[in-house]
Amino acid sequence: MTCTSPKLPANAECRCVLADGRVLTITASRRPRANRADVKCAVSGAPALSERMQEVVRLARHTEHRFDSRDQVVLSMDLAPSAGERGWELAAVLADRMVRGAWQPACPLVYADGWSDNWHCGSVSGQAEASVHLQALISASPVPALAVLGAASAPGAEAAQSIPGSLTLSHLGALTGHTDPSASVSSARAWFPLHSGGINDSLNWVEVSVHPVEQGGADEEDTIAVPGLGLTAQLAIRQALAGARHFDGRGLGRWRTVVRFGQPRFQGASHELALVMADRLARGREFVPRGRIIASGCSSAWHAGRVDTVEGREAKMELILKQAVQGDRVLLPRDWQNDIPPAYASALRARGASLACIERIGMI
Repeated sequence: MTCTSPKLPANAECRCVLADGRVLTITASRRPRANRADVKCAVSGAPALSERMQEVVRLARHTEHRFDSRDQVVLSMDLAPSAGERGWELAAVLADRMVRGAWQPACPLVYADGWSDNWHCGSVSGQAEASVHLQALISASPVPALAVLGAASAPGAEAAQSIPGSLTLSHLGALTGHTDPSASVSSARAWFPLHSGGINDSLNWVEVSVHPVEQGGADEEDTIAVPGLGLTAQLAIRQALAGARHFDGRGLGRWRTVVRFGQPRFQGASHELALVMADRLARGREFVPRGRIIASGCSSAWHAGRVDTVEGREAKMELILKQAVQGDRVLLPRDWQNDIPPAYASALRARGASLACIERIGMI
């Protein structure tokens, strides 16, 4: 169901039938980027929906082997879905791919219904009921139409979705006849102490997922998505990872990356060492520990691999000791080493964990 024409459209549309029967149209337009954001989404009067659509599209791009940031894609909805409706997510992903030529359907009219909690892995979910509504629209359409549906897990869903004029997806790779892209996604987590002096103190995880891409010479920071964080925090995450990969020597220009946090509400930069270690684990640059990597540290020179100290040493060490378990590997700044009592390392060993105070990454 693909077209071989190399000419890319300036605009593309994908439709979605909402629960109340209305037909939502998502329009994607392509224009020179000119130092603007790679994806811009606009839904009148619904900034949260616009932000979610931008996040969905960026995460779904994570599974594409090519990275080309020369164009900006602008997506819009002609009407807003009800709160909680998510079937439009697949329509946004398809519209974005159509306007960039990443997917070229044979039919001029495309309907879609599907969503995902893991767009960065390419998985797609759906509901069997959607096929009934879309089949009626396809049958009545004066032009050839195609329905693209996320795979449903309800009994009998496969039979319900195996209808003429439809394509059922469990993963985005099926659009182009490829294998599940999640097989090429490597993910790893590391933990860092989230300390605020209250009962909610805990170890927070940071997860880095990487997908290999062809060499494109793009800005490394453009290839890193950080959903759920503000723009300032996103920029700091991108700069830290780009710097640490520069220290690798061969770490740049090879990956599309998604960074997620278990608890996105935190302040400071003490998460950076855990972030960098999760990235190195995901890219195969570190040995995998028996348990978790728990780290606290930052750097003003990740490009040199340097690990700097952070504030809150005593409180963070106490929190780590309380929550460390068998197999955990604790990494702290080298500047802390002289202030850590021998009894602390012994207490960690008694819990089956190990401790290292480091001044550089790659030398652990």
